[in-house]
Amino acid sequence: MKKEIKSANAPGAIGPYSQAVQAGNLIFVSGQLPINPANGEMPADIKAQTRQSIENIKAILAEAGASLDNVVKTTVFLADMSYFAPMNEVYAEHFHEVFPARCAFAVKELPKKALVEIEVIAAL
Repeated sequence: MKKEIKSANAPGAIGPYSQAVQAGNLIFVSGQLPINPANGEMPADIKAQTRQSIENIKAILAEAGASLDNVVKTTVFLADMSYFAPMNEVYAEHFHEVFPARCAFAVKELPKKALVEIEVIAAL
């Protein structure tokens, strides 16, 4: 059985998908663009965008009674691999040992011309 997880403190889906879905003790959070839910805007630089994407993830996880400590897997999509080091700096501020498993790679383009998008899987 799956259950939709939805937070008003994160941007709404821009397509036919859920912010997150819980199945058993797993929470699958859709890729989070760095959109500020309060004003619908994106910060300009990669560090601020990474921070905003993570804040959106935190808000969604909180709706399910979870936190970043519950994250077991992340996928980071970058508009360019030159953003890897600054993204990683901000990422390291939010995730601590035992770190989640992670995959990070560049893609041709992200929605809304974002520089980063992050999706996670968390376990309760």
